[in-house]
Formats: sequence, C-alpha cells, structure tokens
Amino acid sequence: MATSAKMGTGSASLKAQVGAQAQAARQGALRLASVPTAQKNQALEFLAGALEREQAAILAENRLDVEAARKAGERPALIDRLTLTEGRLLALAASVREVVASSDPIGEVTGRWPRPNGLRIVRQRVPIGVIAIIYESRPNVTVDASVLCLKAGNAVVLKGGSESLNSNRLLAALLAKSLGQAGLPGEAVQFLDTTDHAAVSELVRLDGFVDLVIPRGSEEMIRRIREQATVPVIGHGKGLCHVFVDRSANLRMAEDIVFNAKVSRPGVCNAMECLLVHRDAAAAFLPAAAQRLAAAGVELRGDEAARNLVASMKPATDEDFRTEYLDLILSVKVVDGVDAAIEHINNYSSHLSEAIVSEDRRAVKRFMDQVDSAVVYHNASTRFTDGGEFGFGAEIGISTGRLHARGPMGLKELTSYKYLVYGQGQVRA
Repeated sequence: MATSAKMGTGSASLKAQVGAQAQAARQGALRLASVPTAQKNQALEFLAGALEREQAAILAENRLDVEAARKAGERPALIDRLTLTEGRLLALAASVREVVASSDPIGEVTGRWPRPNGLRIVRQRVPIGVIAIIYESRPNVTVDASVLCLKAGNAVVLKGGSESLNSNRLLAALLAKSLGQAGLPGEAVQFLDTTDHAAVSELVRLDGFVDLVIPRGSEEMIRRIREQATVPVIGHGKGLCHVFVDRSANLRMAEDIVFNAKVSRPGVCNAMECLLVHRDAAAAFLPAAAQRLAAAGVELRGDEAARNLVASMKPATDEDFRTEYLDLILSVKVVDGVDAAIEHINNYSSHLSEAIVSEDRRAVKRFMDQVDSAVVYHNASTRFTDGGEFGFGAEIGISTGRLHARGPMGLKELTSYKYLVYGQGQVRA
C-alpha cells in the first residue's frame, strides 16, 4: 500500500481508500512496536538530513500553498502559520534531532512488585498503536507529529488542511522515504491526499484500525470531530491565554512579557488574548503598555476602567473576553486583585496557558495553585507553552483536557502500558 494515494471522487471510493490506508498503518504499527531505538533514530536522522537537503523543493511547494491562500484572502495570521522559510525548516530539522536525542520511552518499566502468591508483576510502556493527526494550516505539524509518533513506536495517519496540501504531500513523502532507508515500514506514515472533508468523518470512525485521534485546529473543527468519532480523541483546543499584572509586579518586566505574549506570533495558540491588570497598578502600567502595543499594530478592547486610562481603546464586550483572536487584537480588563483575576480566568479561559507577573509570593502561590489550566507561569510569557521549549524536541499537540495527557504532549504521552506477569505454575484458587 502506498503511503500517499490520491482519493477517488465517489463516497464509496473515498471510504475504501481511507480504510485501506488505516489498515496499512495498522500493519506498520505492528512492525514498529518492537523496533530497536537505534533503528528508529536512524530513520529520524535521515529525515533531518532530507529537510536540509530538500529545502528548495519544500519551499517551492509551500509557495504554491501560500500564494493560493493569499489569493483566497486568508488572514495574515493563517498565512504566517502556513508559511515555511529556510529558518523554519532548519529549526524543524533541529527539532527532529532533539527527538533523536530524547530517551525512547518504549520498554520503560514504570513499576514492578511481587504478590504473596509468588507472581511478579511488571508495568511497561508500549506504543498506543495507530494515531490519526488531523490539523489545519501548519505544515510543520506533518513532521513534528510524525517524528514523535514514530519514535514512540506508533504509526500515523495524517490529514492536513487543504490550504497546505502541496507542502504536506512532499513532507509526508520524505517521511516515508526516510523510514524505508532505515529498513522500517514506510506504510507506518499514511497521508490522506484529499481536500474532501468526508475523509475525516471516515477516519475518526475506524476504531478497528485507529487507536487515537489528535485534532489540531479550530474549536469548531475539534467539536465536530468529537461528535463524529468512535475512536478516542485528545483535543488540541483553542488557546485563550491570559496574563495578569499584579500590583507588586516589576512593571518593565510586565511590559516586556505582555508585549512578547501578544506580538511575537499572534496567530498561535499560546499567544495572549486577554490582559488583566490589578487596579492598583493600572494607572502606572496601562498607558505605557498600551502605547507600545498600539505602535506594534495591536487593537485594544477594554472594560470601562481600562478605557478611562487609555482613551483610544475600543469598548470590550463579554464576547471579546471569550474570543481567541489569533490576531493583533487584545482584550483588557482591570481587576480588583488576584482572586478576581483567578475567577475571570477560570470562567473565560480555554485552560491552556496563563501567567502572573508579581513579586508577592502569596499572590503567586494562590494564582499557581488555583488557576485551572494546563500550564501556569510566574514572571514569564505564555509563548513558552510548546513541546520544543519544554525540552520534548517537538510536540504532538497541547491537550487542554485532563485524561491521559495535559499540556504539551511529548513522547511519553504517546504511550500506553501493559502488564507483564511472571509465574512459576501458579493457578488461581
């Protein structure tokens, strides 16, 4: 079975093709499960080299996607997520090598104990099996997701967005070729080469072949997949992130953190979407911070207290405080203290990442303990919520749920476990 095959146009043909590729992935997963670490690392090294050697070809395919997105009038934030550059490809190759250098979790013993009857029980990490990754816009996900799955012994079925089809097709081909060069099954990487949304509906119902679905994209897309899926889903949800500037904050530090969290890459999930400021710090902090943000093109939408201090702010609605802009837009609210900030965040946040800027140890502890999000920062930007920044080499996604995995998902989050039980002829009474 080819790693990538263009889909037929009829619903029966599409269903058959998706099923065939998922079945091929299952066969690849069975072969990968017991592959030595050195052989998996060799395949990933081949891939890192290919990303460097094939830059011109990759960038040419990516330009086709970017030009089509521009002609379609897509937002600048989406085009930024879609765009590959020489620097981004080099960073991608470096992240692959970080995964190579990471410990292989497969075979790790996470517990062992004897029983009174003489049985010896061992709990050991194993691959999940076949993981379907459904994603939008960002072609780097094709590589990031796949290398983590493969290092953890899993096969992967990739369904990227139509806007990045050309880029994804070539990257998936390089992945399969790298596996083959290392003597591993190329069918362990399956790319669904279609723009038909029905392929996703078919894929997420293949619980006989697919073990886990990880969607990365809009809140609407993730909700739709959860509604359709019969396969377990771990969602990379939206990133409605907050920064709270406390009254004890170093205001220069706070300004730098706020600026970085909003402006460095506004179109990504770990960018700040809402700024909360302690009422006692607002007059000293907001005017200067607003001026710097506005100079960078940020549109500010504030509550009444914030607008009293910065006249150029537009009024913020309740919907603004619930919106992931993924753009140079920021909602601002003045709050009475750390408890009010915690209450606002727990009510409005997507539970991905929040930050407090403060020198008050009690306020920091209260915030860190009581904010219900996957990642909580003290005196640092929310932009660090990323598998690479956490030392994982790359990430499969950022889970905002609580079951199995939470926050940036690395190699260990792509494993399950089994029990190995050793006896000497015991039978149960």
